[in-house]
Amino acid sequence: MRLRHIEVFHAVYTSGSITGAAKLLHVSQPSISKVLAHAEQQLGFPLFNRHKGRITPTREAERLIGHVNHAYMNINELRRVSKNLGSAETGVIRIAMTPALGIDIIPGAIASYLAQHPDTMFEIETLHHHQVVRALRELRIDFGIVFNPPATQGIKIDHLATAELVVLSNESLDLGGKSKLALEELDGMPFVNLSTRSPLGQLLAARTEASDIELKTVANVETYQIAKALVAHGAGVALIDEITARSSGHDNVNAQYLDPPMQFEISILHTVSDPLSIITQRFIDHLKTEIGVFLDKPLAR
Repeated sequence: MRLRHIEVFHAVYTSGSITGAAKLLHVSQPSISKVLAHAEQQLGFPLFNRHKGRITPTREAERLIGHVNHAYMNINELRRVSKNLGSAETGVIRIAMTPALGIDIIPGAIASYLAQHPDTMFEIETLHHHQVVRALRELRIDFGIVFNPPATQGIKIDHLATAELVVLSNESLDLGGKSKLALEELDGMPFVNLSTRSPLGQLLAARTEASDIELKTVANVETYQIAKALVAHGAGVALIDEITARSSGHDNVNAQYLDPPMQFEISILHTVSDPLSIITQRFIDHLKTEIGVFLDKPLAR
């Protein structure tokens, strides 16, 4: 039986008449009769007995209906899935991000996206890089957003934006008021360092080890917002991502770019075996725009 034959047979059996089937399928009665006759011709036996304008299922139809019901449920499920896959207006987007991105930029992007697509729902986690990869492998999330991710088997990395590490200092500390500082100008200062367990900590360690300066580390942190808080309370200076530097909280800090710059990538992670859905890709496109706007803001000085 063809798909149309299944639809018509199911509608006639369910409604008990040609008229009822036509209403269910929003077509004319002659169209239903024609398809039903064609189905019976292909099968080689009648599906319904006709008597004085009424129809009743044949013995063959009664034996067939269970299989048709099963097939019809699968067809309806296929339609629902296809509709959901093709819809960019509704659905659930499951995200995990490094904590620095959860302060301002991602919440702002989600809020502006929801203003345009109010039927969307988000499930959000803040995780460190290795936890994001685990969440992807456990299928808990659709994608992750992290800084400078290393290549990982089975994980696809898509570029989102390029940003920089910046020097963060308490406003009470005079670093000359310049827009850019050389790393050497931090030599000997109390320094809030980034843990080498994080990708940016590894980036920073590689740069400082290659230089001739000695940073006087007073604290090692894994969460960049804590580094900003320590600077705000006068514990020392720090080199942190400009996302955290630009985010709200602790107005008594100044941020200055490094010369030469120390750049890193903001990237999307998702599993190779699970391509991004249309709705997820649309949000990512929106996020790219929002991050671009966010990074164009002036640094607090």
